[in-house]
Amino acid sequence: MRKHVLVLDFGSQYTQLIARRIRELGVYSEVRPCTLSPNEVDLRHTQAVILSGGPSSVTDKDAPPFNTSWLDIGLPILGVCYGMQLMAHVCGGRLAQGTSREYGHASVEVCDNSDLFSGFDLDQHVSVWMSHGDHVEVLPQGFSLLATSSGSTPAAIGNPEKRLFAIQFHSEVVHTPRGKEILSNFLFKIAGCTQDWSADDFIGSTVKHIAAMVPPQNNVLCALSGGVDSTVAAVLVHKAIGSRLHCIFVDNGLLRKNEAQQVYKRMKEGLGLNVKLVDASERFLSELNGVSDPEKKRKIIGRVFIEVFDEEAKAIPHVSHLVQGTLYPDVIESVPVRGGPSVTIKSHHNVGGLPDKMKLKLLEPFRELFKDEVRKVGRDLRVPDEVLQRQPFPGPGLAVRVVGEITPQRLHLLREADAIFVEEVKAEGLYEKIWQSFAVLLPVQSVGVMGDGRTYEQTVALRAVASEDGMTADWCYLPQDLLRRVSNRIVREVRGINRVVFDISSKPPATIEWE
Repeated sequence: MRKHVLVLDFGSQYTQLIARRIRELGVYSEVRPCTLSPNEVDLRHTQAVILSGGPSSVTDKDAPPFNTSWLDIGLPILGVCYGMQLMAHVCGGRLAQGTSREYGHASVEVCDNSDLFSGFDLDQHVSVWMSHGDHVEVLPQGFSLLATSSGSTPAAIGNPEKRLFAIQFHSEVVHTPRGKEILSNFLFKIAGCTQDWSADDFIGSTVKHIAAMVPPQNNVLCALSGGVDSTVAAVLVHKAIGSRLHCIFVDNGLLRKNEAQQVYKRMKEGLGLNVKLVDASERFLSELNGVSDPEKKRKIIGRVFIEVFDEEAKAIPHVSHLVQGTLYPDVIESVPVRGGPSVTIKSHHNVGGLPDKMKLKLLEPFRELFKDEVRKVGRDLRVPDEVLQRQPFPGPGLAVRVVGEITPQRLHLLREADAIFVEEVKAEGLYEKIWQSFAVLLPVQSVGVMGDGRTYEQTVALRAVASEDGMTADWCYLPQDLLRRVSNRIVREVRGINRVVFDISSKPPATIEWE
């Protein structure tokens, strides 16, 4: 078992970012529910524990449950935001509720630079990101003040003797510029963690695990989309079991312009994978006929995907597992983290298990990884940059980019508009610098004028976002000339669209995809 840091989830949408930052520092981390007891883990391999933020107040009747024995077993513990309030409350401190609301950018002053703030100057003002209404008013016995924010409110506290530390701000977000440095101090100077997490380590251990998991007489089916996640997953599993991996690439009728044949050729000829192209477009579109609700779309697509794979599996002897490129953010947004209190944002077609009738076991090597980690694994596996730099594409495909009812005509309009946008973004040299850039067809018609005549046609929205992992995102400032070219080309070349708008929403409060 690998040494690790446990991140106990109290419901914050940013809990997984803590785990991601820790892994970036070379230490393996896992997110587990706040209900976890020390008796349920192997403490010999647990190097430290972090208590996440969360939306509740510690003293609420329905506050997330917490096994207080964690604070008594001698492990180094760091509380973040809600975690700080919880630690202070359990250790005998006093909280003030709702009296110091701090949201967004803030500045804290360092009072003690011997532990968490090692490398910082005393009395230095440090930019951080706050998001809280409650705060610690009276420190627990044995704790000292490490940093303060406005009005001398405790922003960081610590008990070096017990190795219990806490911060009121969010060190895991990019808006706290030196947050990673603070986490590093906790991991290495306080907890004495070892840096033994890397892509090489992951590849070696995962290949061995897969080889041992799949009996030598069995075959494995891979749900291949052509994107980064499923492609790298296929290459990784192929490394473990070779030709016993059978990749199925489904054309669901919801792919982008010319995508099916391009992906098939790349996977078969470029990567040498055993790939079968299944054209199920009519089946998917028939099932989606008349459906406008985004959650229903996702559920239908997920169900039909499973049905198609089930049928394909029956044509291959001794199939025992199905490979999916599920990522950590997919899991976080779809279901609570292993029973924790995180809120479900939206369902993902490849999250939630398989129906009993399918009789296959799921093999998801990247279920605990972030997108950037998968790209690192792909580079070590020598997957071409053409694949690794491909922007994320949603599992349900264009179904979640055609807002409202899906029809062949509406899909055609979107494909043509999207192809123009992507082509121009690439020509501008921005494709690999943007997390995602795509078009969305809206269920909106508007009046226009073309050739001195009145039109009443469709509206398309352009979306371009910058992100590190897909969990948070900011809209991109695209050059005016680029937007002008894209708009002119779409209206001129795509008959049926007369208006183009640009989405300037960030995540949160919006999500990256419209549905």
